[in-house]
Amino acid sequence: MKFGLDRLLSEPALRAPLAGRRVALLAHPASVTADLTHAVDALHASQITLSAAFGPQHGMKGDLQDNMMESPDETDPIYQIPVFSLYGEVRRPTEAAMQTFDVILIDLQDLGCRIYTFITTLLYVLEAAAEHGKSVWVLDRPNPAGRPVEGLSLIPGWESFVGAGPMPMRHGMTLGELGHWFIHHYGLKVDYRVIEMEGWEPEAAPGFGWPSSERAWVNPSPNAPNLSMARAYAGTVMLEGTTLSEGRGTTRPLELFGAPDINAREVITRMEALAPQWLEGCRLRDCWFQPTFHKHVGTLCSGVQIHVEGPVYDHGRFQPWRVQALAFKAIRQLYPDYDLWRDFPYEYAFGKLAIDVINGGPGLRQWVDDPTTTAADLDAATRPDEAAWIETRKPFLLY
Repeated sequence: MKFGLDRLLSEPALRAPLAGRRVALLAHPASVTADLTHAVDALHASQITLSAAFGPQHGMKGDLQDNMMESPDETDPIYQIPVFSLYGEVRRPTEAAMQTFDVILIDLQDLGCRIYTFITTLLYVLEAAAEHGKSVWVLDRPNPAGRPVEGLSLIPGWESFVGAGPMPMRHGMTLGELGHWFIHHYGLKVDYRVIEMEGWEPEAAPGFGWPSSERAWVNPSPNAPNLSMARAYAGTVMLEGTTLSEGRGTTRPLELFGAPDINAREVITRMEALAPQWLEGCRLRDCWFQPTFHKHVGTLCSGVQIHVEGPVYDHGRFQPWRVQALAFKAIRQLYPDYDLWRDFPYEYAFGKLAIDVINGGPGLRQWVDDPTTTAADLDAATRPDEAAWIETRKPFLLY
């Protein structure tokens, strides 16, 4: 198969409309060709002269580990073009930055989760392009989490940098497809084009979204080291709004969770008693870990690893958002007074609990904290959102 970048480079007819135009690139470390050449170098070699580049959260270099760590503007040391940070002093491209190009190529490997900020950056670039009369091309890439949809939809008024619009946590679309939906949903008038992938089969085993036999995995952000993380992320990202470790500072970030003051084996047993149907498609294993940085640094944690590879993985049954929600519910039942919810500003959304910002509303937290609620109650609240999104997205699917 071919990603959008590879098609642009190999098909002169696709590149022809760029002739004589100033071209910018929005990219990160995973913006590579099939032979792992970075897009900046590959485009230069194809005679597409870049006039500017842009980097999203974690920077063009992908060197910044945590959230709310900002990247500065810089100059590319090889090609001497400006590199503008869209996660520094600004989140949206400035008017001065918009004047450096006629068309911007967006080549970002996404993870298929509403909270992953690259989709919000796409929206902000589309809005700026509509305002300034610029063209936007997305060089499409796979959604490694595949097509399944899961989670409560963001409630209007809860938009943030981790909530670009009213979609569930796991949206099941590619970046190119989301661009079409953003334009429709927000009524944008912008010259938009998707260089589509060739041969992407999101339902094909073993990758179910990621062509694991054909493409190497390159971290799109520092704590996205493999396909297992991408599969679990729509659930484990909620750990960022809690006092539990999400495994940052270990070699398996966002595939496990834990803390010094929980008993992971008891948590798993309680999860299996509360909603065994939510645990289908994966395997939970109790483990121990000691983070080298971030939450509980240097402290031995009792943890749970979510295994989503090999024969235990069932793509159609795995529900990462419900798995993690169930873990919260089990901890709340086992330790009623546990200080679970982290009280700190999350992605600059001040005055709101981080867990609510992450979920686009308070519904998940309220379900966890209410001792009378059951798995059926969360299903009843969530399934209509999921069904509605599946219908909403249909006109915008390209594959």
